[in-house]
Amino acid sequence: MQLATTPESGAYLIAPDPSRAGLTREVTGTDQYGQAVTLSVVEERPLTIFLNSREIVTAMTIGDYPKYLALGFLRNQGMLSDADVVTGVDFDEELETVVVRTEHETSHEEKLQKKTRTSGCAVGTVFGDMMEGIEELTLPDTSVKTSDLYALAHQINRTPSLYLEAGAIHGTVLCQGNRPLVYMEDVGRHNAVDKIAGWMFDQDVPADDKLLYTTGRLTSEMVIKTALMGISVLASRSGFTAWGVEIAQQVGLTLIGRMRGQRFVCLAGEHRLIRDVDPATVPQEDKKHRRKSGG
Repeated sequence: MQLATTPESGAYLIAPDPSRAGLTREVTGTDQYGQAVTLSVVEERPLTIFLNSREIVTAMTIGDYPKYLALGFLRNQGMLSDADVVTGVDFDEELETVVVRTEHETSHEEKLQKKTRTSGCAVGTVFGDMMEGIEELTLPDTSVKTSDLYALAHQINRTPSLYLEAGAIHGTVLCQGNRPLVYMEDVGRHNAVDKIAGWMFDQDVPADDKLLYTTGRLTSEMVIKTALMGISVLASRSGFTAWGVEIAQQVGLTLIGRMRGQRFVCLAGEHRLIRDVDPATVPQEDKKHRRKSGG
């Protein structure tokens, strides 16, 4: 695992590495005045995910952590369960493929027959019934302090990242209390949360005391993925969709959006919030650290 301990980022188990080769490239152009400019832009490339001998999907991704992306995608689509034993994950950079191998063949053909196009940028695809398993969910009743929410937003927004380097990317952060643990980025917010899910699955990390922070919109798919991961709190700088709010209320997930400076809005799961700090005492965001919603 990569340990980042810069003054701005604190200690993450996995943090963005904007300097990593292959994630960005410089492109020249002109600005509104016709002056020459050079920009660092995010690379994206295809990654085809296989489950044993079956090709499942080709995702557009920045290419880091292909193992976690594949495991998390399959886990979040219900193609990998707790009962499945993963015997290996093979990544071929030249062929741009990742193969997840299990001890026994899994039953996933039915899910391949039914696809739902999601609202995610990069046009995500969800296999099978999006609501499958939602009705039986019981999320942990873990409380969340508003002081922790403010502390997380303050640290995450100051963490060196591809977003601050080049923009055009989403971030998702797995947090515990007031500490951000794993910070993943990708061209689609679904890829970013799948990487988190894959890391948790691979490392056998419990979800009952975790919080998920995302820079993207709080849509139905994001709520469903968070709930199926067993995480009971989802927060974002961005806004909500009506169905996302409805599903969060249905499953009892705490949904917090529009987190900027002193402000946030909770539209579901208010009972988990412990308001232990006066918002008026929280500093406003400096413009140099202010990031857009990513939505």
